Amino acid sequence: MLKKIFDFDNRVSVYWTNRHFSRKVNGWLRFYVRLGDGYIWALFIAFLIWKIGWESFLPILWQALVSLAMSLLIYEGVKLSTKRPRPFAANPQIKAEVPPLDKYSFPSGHTMNNLAVASTVFYCVPQYGWIMMLLPLTWGLLRVYFGVHWFSDIVCGFLLGILSFALGHALWIPISAAIAG
Repeated sequence: MLKKIFDFDNRVSVYWTNRHFSRKVNGWLRFYVRLGDGYIWALFIAFLIWKIGWESFLPILWQALVSLAMSLLIYEGVKLSTKRPRPFAANPQIKAEVPPLDKYSFPSGHTMNNLAVASTVFYCVPQYGWIMMLLPLTWGLLRVYFGVHWFSDIVCGFLLGILSFALGHALWIPISAAIAG
């Protein structure tokens, strides 16, 4: 089973990394994928504070931080136990076109961590949070396109991001009750 996943990942990565858009489009996509490093969250925080106010924003922030903490704990455990090499390190046909954050590939921390936070925002304010759900997936797919992740890294990062939110939310319920009471 793992061999089939690796073969599929390798075919997808070789295909995607060797078929690029124009230089101008790739430049824009590189800029866009770097927003997944956390930069867009500052703008989104300002937008949310403007739309819902500081008092309504603060509980969302704390719950998002709990979800992010759960994500980081799971991420470190999984990443350090699997130590999966990145596509550009495993296949000479694949070049890294954006900087990887660390040595190992699995799971995608960009997808996982951003999705844990985005899921919290979506849960709390779906009218504004839905767009944040789309961003981690597109960032993840672009990281495959730019040769720093395998497709299965993104799928598992997505699933683990949702799990991180669920665990963070379950933890947040008693924390928020203790704060309120």
